[in-house]
Amino acid sequence: MVDVLVIGGGNAALCAALMAREAGASVLLLEAAPREWRGGNSQHTRNLRCMHEAPQDVLTEAYPEEEYWQDLLKVTGGQTNEQLARLAIRESSHCRGWMRQHGVRFQPSLSGTLHLSRTNAFFMGGGKALVNAYYRSAERLGVQIRYESPVDRLELRAGRFVAAHCGAERIEARACVVASGGFESNREWLREAWGQNEAGEWPADNFAIRGTRFNMGVLLRDLIAQGADTIGDPTQSHSVAIDARAPLYDGGICTRVDCVSLGIVVNKHAQRFYDEGEDFWPKRYAIWGRLVAHQPGQLAYSVIDAKAIGRFMPPVFPGEKADSLEQLARQLGLDEPAFMRTVKDYNAACRVGSFDHAVLDDCHTEGLSPAKTHWARPLDTAPFYGYALKPGITFTYLGMKVNEQAAVHFGGQASPNLFAAGEIMAGNVLGKGYTAGVGMTIGTAFGRIAGVQAAQAAIKNGANFATA
Repeated sequence: MVDVLVIGGGNAALCAALMAREAGASVLLLEAAPREWRGGNSQHTRNLRCMHEAPQDVLTEAYPEEEYWQDLLKVTGGQTNEQLARLAIRESSHCRGWMRQHGVRFQPSLSGTLHLSRTNAFFMGGGKALVNAYYRSAERLGVQIRYESPVDRLELRAGRFVAAHCGAERIEARACVVASGGFESNREWLREAWGQNEAGEWPADNFAIRGTRFNMGVLLRDLIAQGADTIGDPTQSHSVAIDARAPLYDGGICTRVDCVSLGIVVNKHAQRFYDEGEDFWPKRYAIWGRLVAHQPGQLAYSVIDAKAIGRFMPPVFPGEKADSLEQLARQLGLDEPAFMRTVKDYNAACRVGSFDHAVLDDCHTEGLSPAKTHWARPLDTAPFYGYALKPGITFTYLGMKVNEQAAVHFGGQASPNLFAAGEIMAGNVLGKGYTAGVGMTIGTAFGRIAGVQAAQAAIKNGANFATA
């Protein structure tokens, strides 16, 4: 019998496995994906949002706990557990030394991400390099790793973990950490959650999955069926407006279109539907997938002019380019008169002050609904560009309710030996919304906590620890 079983293969699972092994537990990690696709959504990440009181290597200035908390409170609209959120925030202030010990390297913010240099530490080589470093370290420490090993169900007894069933195999362990992600790759579950809209459409049919195809929510559904306490709305997620030409799975960050705040966004009827300049892009980019999901056909179009070029990270795929707005409307397939009315109304409403995309400037609209609060400048300089957008789901927020020890709850009672980390419990902190890098904060913080707690639970269950 293994001491600690870790189910999942991304950042949170690897942090749990490493911490449990460092505590002396024997550890088996089960990854549903084949080796070449290991790492879950973590392989597509770039950075970790970190609290710090002073400049630290790749991080500039300071990003204190209270500011971090207020940023999180704002994007979630208060739908967050403050106790658990602050725990994750504090953990982010002292995890990077440990990460370096396991081979993770950091680099300063590059062009296009300089606005995050104070708040986010970037991984050298991105999430794929981070995942690979953790796997190398886990193998070196003696963590057993099995790929292509999806777990079908958990065997529980009064909220206590007994065994995991992986096909015909039954795997017992003294403690278990579930870090198997959300259900974003399960199209039927997405359809069930989102249902049909008033037009008779099934919005979820038009979603792309920015990350792994292996997050089917099998254990999430199994735990719900077995009475685990849940938290979160199944329609809430980290959901980004991405290039409509993106692949169905694993498009990652390169499919994101980052010029939204520099122009206007219209739906397929050429109507604006939300404030493009509400807040800084890293704090609001992950609401736009949901906004587009509620538009007809789940489509929208980001439109900019030449003044915006060079102020955002360009997408992998070039957008439509035209010498006139009328021509751009035709190329995007939009109704030309309706589009021109929208642009004319927007241009007339712009009150241009001191444009500065690095601050919440005074360039805004007046008498326009919806307003554009910041960075509002007329679309008047050719050439013009347009990008078709569709919803890109990164991970879902419905998950397991946990406590500060990352223990899964059943009827309000914490399990003595079943823990959850990463996306499967992120809804405790993220009720809605997102801010860049906080998903990795949650996964790292609660993965490390879950690993330690699982090792301690294994001791109580009679483990005979070997030296890690």
